[in-house]
Amino acid sequence: MAIRTLIYSIVALFCLHFSAQVAAAPAQALGYKPKYSPGFDHFDYVNPTAPRGGGLTLPALGNFDSLNPFVLKGVAASGVSSLMFDTLMEASLDEPFSQYGLLAEDAELAADGLSVTYRLNPAARFADGSPVLAEDVKFSFDTLMGEQAHPQYRFYYGDVKRAVVVDERTVRFEFAKVNPELHMIVGGQLPIFSRAWLAGKRLDQLILEPPVASGPYRIAHYDLGRSIVFERRPEYWANHLNTRRGMFNFDRIEFKYYRDGTAMLEAFKAGEYDFSYVLSSKQWARDYLGEKFDSGAIRKAEFAHENNAGMQGFVMNSRREVFRDKRVRRAIILAMDFRWTNHHLFYDQYARCDSYYSNSEMAATGIPQGDELALLAPYRDQLPAQLFTEPYWVPDTEPPHSLRDNLRQALGLLQEAGWSYRDGAMRNAAGEPLTFQVMLVQKEFERVFAPFARNLAKLGIEVSYRTVDRSLFQRRLDTFDFDMIVDSFAASQSPGNELYMSFHSKSAQQEGSQNTAGISDPVVDAMIDKVVFAPNRKALVTAARALDRVLLWGEYLVPNWYVPFHRVAYWDRFGIPSTLPKYYGAQTWAVRTWWRRP
Repeated sequence: MAIRTLIYSIVALFCLHFSAQVAAAPAQALGYKPKYSPGFDHFDYVNPTAPRGGGLTLPALGNFDSLNPFVLKGVAASGVSSLMFDTLMEASLDEPFSQYGLLAEDAELAADGLSVTYRLNPAARFADGSPVLAEDVKFSFDTLMGEQAHPQYRFYYGDVKRAVVVDERTVRFEFAKVNPELHMIVGGQLPIFSRAWLAGKRLDQLILEPPVASGPYRIAHYDLGRSIVFERRPEYWANHLNTRRGMFNFDRIEFKYYRDGTAMLEAFKAGEYDFSYVLSSKQWARDYLGEKFDSGAIRKAEFAHENNAGMQGFVMNSRREVFRDKRVRRAIILAMDFRWTNHHLFYDQYARCDSYYSNSEMAATGIPQGDELALLAPYRDQLPAQLFTEPYWVPDTEPPHSLRDNLRQALGLLQEAGWSYRDGAMRNAAGEPLTFQVMLVQKEFERVFAPFARNLAKLGIEVSYRTVDRSLFQRRLDTFDFDMIVDSFAASQSPGNELYMSFHSKSAQQEGSQNTAGISDPVVDAMIDKVVFAPNRKALVTAARALDRVLLWGEYLVPNWYVPFHRVAYWDRFGIPSTLPKYYGAQTWAVRTWWRRP
């Protein structure tokens, strides 16, 4: 449901059917009645009387060289997308997939599902004081669909034929085919900017020109690659809108950049920034300790959520010769000892990812049966025979299995693939050793790869790992110039168009796509279509399980782990709403709904 640079921000639920709006309405949902009635006062997960003022300082890793988040070139500064740009509709964080009016005061989905019309709020204004008009909405869409923008937009909105200006404040999006979620991702995820921002220039020429948008913040100043400061716009047009009440309470939000996680942690303890979303279990258990924590000056909390865990893994770039044979990929997967890693390195905090929809009803289990089998049966000759007779097994060392047994199995697979151990290494028929490099952007992962590399060495596979600067990492990621990386595939409650960017063959060679594994499989393509165009919730879950099963048997990554709550540390100077949202990112929630105590 989300574009890569905005990924992990919106969670959606595909309901039993999508129903056309019979009249314009200030809210929309995929076929169920929205939770909040027309004219509601505020979302339940905010404090509508939260005081405004003060600042929030957040960390960022690496550096930045651009203020433009919409192009492939460069690394955009943190916060530009989330703080400066409004969308037509605002998604509720405590509902599966409902949206309420923001720039648009109402929406109308055509009875045939082939268009959606939005009427803009006459109060909507850009930061320069100019009104937000239908021409600006069309201009934003046309610009993002052009060759100058990041290619992810052309994938994501590929089924939108055009945007049409109906009148000064009315815009219609016309669709090439019925796609049950398309009107929602246009309304709730398309960033809107002013025509004045480009001022006759190409989008990819706008590098350090601050965007002209309608969101709650503007850029106050920045130190290129080191920090960026946003100031709240007191004249923000939506300050008293129900979809903004109690939100964006800080007068100033700053992002400070750090070169590595160790420096970032020490800076947090020294009070250089306020809020830390902790990904490392080791840090959480051993490093977030000390006098400031004991005294309560810094608080630690675990905030529950209902997010789909998706999949994280060590992704093998199947475009590389060394990873083209699925048997080699499976052998490498077998060398990972998750139980040892979880106990000795992660303090038993994690669960293993066993699906591309981990912790979800869409995860494939057992063997395909019923409607799922009916989807997969026509492709039987293109799929491994075991897919139909055996449950997929993420290699484990829980008895009766052991690492020794898994490595024996891996050795057999390598031999089947034409590799043999000689002269101190696993070699192919040409005598070339089996070796690859892991490109990291977080140095903390080096301790995770060290035991994995030792296990691979027992098979005669030589692995090196290198932590690189974030800008270099991004450039090489965009051009698929790597052997293996750590990557994650966020999954919503309603997978949709984002699947084309992550797993479809048409994105395999498209620079900047999230198809980091280089997946190009006609069966995967077919299952993605079944998911995207599923006519109801039951069909979507069935298709998602079939897609999950095909991806798992493709052996594209070494499955990692997930944690079902957010680990957060923060300096005790903030107020927090009493009600948690259900589907949210921890830092996004803090930025939007927390406030500075007087």
